[in-house]
Amino acid sequence: MKYLVILGDGMADWKIPQLGGKTCLEAAKTPNLDKIAPLSEVGLCKTVPSGFKPGSDVANMSVLGFDPNKYYTGRSPLEAVSMGIKLKETDVTLRCNLVTLSDEEPYENKTMLDYSAGDISTEEANELVSFLKQNFDGETRTLYAGMQYRHCLVISNGATGARLTPPHDISDKCVKGHLPEDVNSGVYRGLMEKSYQLLKNHPVNLKRIKEGKNPANSIWLWGEGTKPALKNFKSLRGLKGGVISAVDLVKGIGMLADMKIIEVAGATGNYDTDFKGKAETAVKELLNGLDFVYIHMEAPDECGHHGDFEHKVYSIEQIDKLVISTVTEKLKQAGEDFAILVCPDHPTPCSIKTHLSDPIPYLLYTNKKSLSNGAARYTEDEAAKTKTYLADGYKLIEKLFSIV
Repeated sequence: MKYLVILGDGMADWKIPQLGGKTCLEAAKTPNLDKIAPLSEVGLCKTVPSGFKPGSDVANMSVLGFDPNKYYTGRSPLEAVSMGIKLKETDVTLRCNLVTLSDEEPYENKTMLDYSAGDISTEEANELVSFLKQNFDGETRTLYAGMQYRHCLVISNGATGARLTPPHDISDKCVKGHLPEDVNSGVYRGLMEKSYQLLKNHPVNLKRIKEGKNPANSIWLWGEGTKPALKNFKSLRGLKGGVISAVDLVKGIGMLADMKIIEVAGATGNYDTDFKGKAETAVKELLNGLDFVYIHMEAPDECGHHGDFEHKVYSIEQIDKLVISTVTEKLKQAGEDFAILVCPDHPTPCSIKTHLSDPIPYLLYTNKKSLSNGAARYTEDEAAKTKTYLADGYKLIEKLFSIV
């Protein structure tokens, strides 16, 4: 038996007036999911435990079968591991976004115009981060360049306890009231303010402005954490597993669990990603010895954060057309029995442009037998109608692996 998780990050949503009062899942044309849903178990699952913020870190950790209450130590260290940063037990890490802020002064009066600085390219971002490193790095502080707008700050012999706000939680809002508070808040605020002065007239940003793009005119620090430790996935589940993702966070979870990190050319973390390439690569890995592959697609979440319901619907349709169909057809052709779990990690409603901790809809399907519990389609409402509910998200993968 081969197992897959097909995860559309942030795929669940609220009803959208412009879609005729439907959610993105309801509005999307999904003939492949429509075909298997009546043969599947469809229900709701709480992936974000009470007391945790609804981040992709906590939620993906849950879906991969790790209880956040036991294993979670913060978001940024997961990304740091994926970036190849060697962390000490005494290091404190922070996620460092390149963002676009408005030009009001003082800094606290600025508005968060774009948490991703117009989806800045990795090449442009690296030039800006290299410039910041000259002014930021010191005996206890090192800035590391990552992908696109996602970067990492490591503080040696640091202390945790800062109250930090994810930038995607405050899109189009004034940053006042959302700046760092408590432990090290003065240091963090100082770095953010200094970055604005350094970046606002940098040639990369002047060029972006001239081209009509959002400038990356400030850093934003959040996601504080310390070095985590996850159990070896194979030892825990008895299965050889791999992860396909364009996102450092998800790769980091996989690396810490000693899973195979599978790279796919053309994987971007947005709706222009190579959906079919991810699916074909997953099948290839399963046929070449892996027992389980976790296919993570960031596109619906990015669209949700931008309030872009049209591309969110498009992303769901591509997942159905290019991932669900490819995986099911190619595994059947190969004569393999398989089971798949389709789900988001958390909802990201387009109307509020941020994450929720509400339960997510899931679908469990196998080609061996019917698991039907009465759902007609894979949607939020159909999942609720079945009355099937799992309170502990980290146990969802156990439902998948119990299919034999």
